[in-house]
Amino acid sequence: MLHLWGRLSSINVRKVVLCAQVLGIELPRTDAGLSHGVVNTPEYLASNPNGLVPLLRDGDFTLWESNAIVRYLCARAGRLYPHDLQQRFNAERWMDWQQTTLNPAGSPAFKQWVRTPTEQRNVQLIEQSVAATEPLFAMLDTHLARQAFMAGDARSMADIPIACEVHRWWGLPQPRPPWPHLERWYEGWLAMPASRGVLDLPLS
Repeated sequence: MLHLWGRLSSINVRKVVLCAQVLGIELPRTDAGLSHGVVNTPEYLASNPNGLVPLLRDGDFTLWESNAIVRYLCARAGRLYPHDLQQRFNAERWMDWQQTTLNPAGSPAFKQWVRTPTEQRNVQLIEQSVAATEPLFAMLDTHLARQAFMAGDARSMADIPIACEVHRWWGLPQPRPPWPHLERWYEGWLAMPASRGVLDLPLS
């Protein structure tokens, strides 16, 4: 029996929910984190000592770290998880890049626009975040000009975290340059019924 803990306002929880919906996996979820609490309880910390979301339980097995959970669900379902070693690590590479490069660049602007009261907002932090993030999206646009998806000609686990990053950046009340290939790729996501309830949510 699968179960997920985490609130949908978290980009990391959205990755897991989007993955499950694409795979057609039923994934009951309990809100946790921020105002929902739960994450600081002894029971939760016994399974996730970081006290963060998401947390996945599969029977007696528990797993934290969003991209690891996405990999696990894809491997478990036998879909979106490349079997060829080089293709798999191509996908792994993009998932790591999302977590270590793209997410840290875009997070400050998101936190300032969405989670900081207007009178406390730091415009300089937003500008720095934009300056760090826009070249990364431009790089993605160039990459997607050469191939349909992040890791090749077919959608894979690598596309899921990037889709959630694009959803967050697109949702900020600020202009952005045209990135036609990235926009084409993301419009493909929005056309999928499995994206409903995740990529059409307002940011919070």
